[in-house]
Amino acid sequence: MKGSFILKHIGVIGLGNMGMAMANNIIKNGFGLVGYDLDSNRLQVLKGLGGEIAHSPKEVGRHADAVFVMVLNGEQVYQVVAGNDGLLESMEDGSSIIVTATIEPKEIREVAEVVFAKGINLIDSPVSGGKSGAEDGTLTMMAAAPKEVFDANQDVLRAVGKNIFHVGEEMGLGQTVKGALQAFIGASFTAIFESLVLGIKAGVEGETLFEVFSSSAVGSPLFRNCAQLIMDRQFENTGSHIGTMYKDLGISMAMAKENGVPMFTTAAAYELFQSGISLFPDQDNWSIVKLLEQIADTKVTR
Repeated sequence: MKGSFILKHIGVIGLGNMGMAMANNIIKNGFGLVGYDLDSNRLQVLKGLGGEIAHSPKEVGRHADAVFVMVLNGEQVYQVVAGNDGLLESMEDGSSIIVTATIEPKEIREVAEVVFAKGINLIDSPVSGGKSGAEDGTLTMMAAAPKEVFDANQDVLRAVGKNIFHVGEEMGLGQTVKGALQAFIGASFTAIFESLVLGIKAGVEGETLFEVFSSSAVGSPLFRNCAQLIMDRQFENTGSHIGTMYKDLGISMAMAKENGVPMFTTAAAYELFQSGISLFPDQDNWSIVKLLEQIADTKVTR
């Protein structure tokens, strides 16, 4: 019902690995779903899942009570929301835009200004959990919004997420939490890459490293997934494109500069990802290990 908080018809803009998986779970949870993407092939996939196809963000907004925006960067978010044929040209008062893309805090605040001027709600809610979390409907969501808006959107948020945190009411707090989290994750990735290359080069079998690390204090789903993909030499189409993490670490570093915070390990991770994306632009995060392998003249396998 448009104009109220009874959310029955949901939109998704951006139907990549994450957005398509989120759309599928929204459909499975009984909501009507309308989606838009620049790639016509993705629209046909959505249709096969039972979703409706739109030909612009404006058309999505016309048919949706709430719209997820899952695109690559802040410029794309702004254009989807406030550009020509954008959501604000059709969404009604009281409907909600949920930005799950990872962008800079200042960028979501710029979006908020134009959204609130139209009487529409905005939830700043980047996500964590990757492709598998999106597919399983178990994403971690860090949502910033007025509490009543957050509460009113629980049904649709829970269609895509499991651990849903209200991190505050101020726009930008969701992106700030995500920026800090990505600094942690990026630095963790580089430590995993280096430690595996070190152990292998020094003569330890990969499976032994995996078993010991997994049972130690650093054992985690992050480590296990990363290490298994490296040892199995799976560097493409795993749902974690190197360009996305490189972009996210750039946001973390911009936050650090803005707030005067030294970020020694995150800066090193950012530089390593920059080297990795230069060598392996079409591959996933784990491909960076190949750069370290080349330098050390070794290879991480089981």
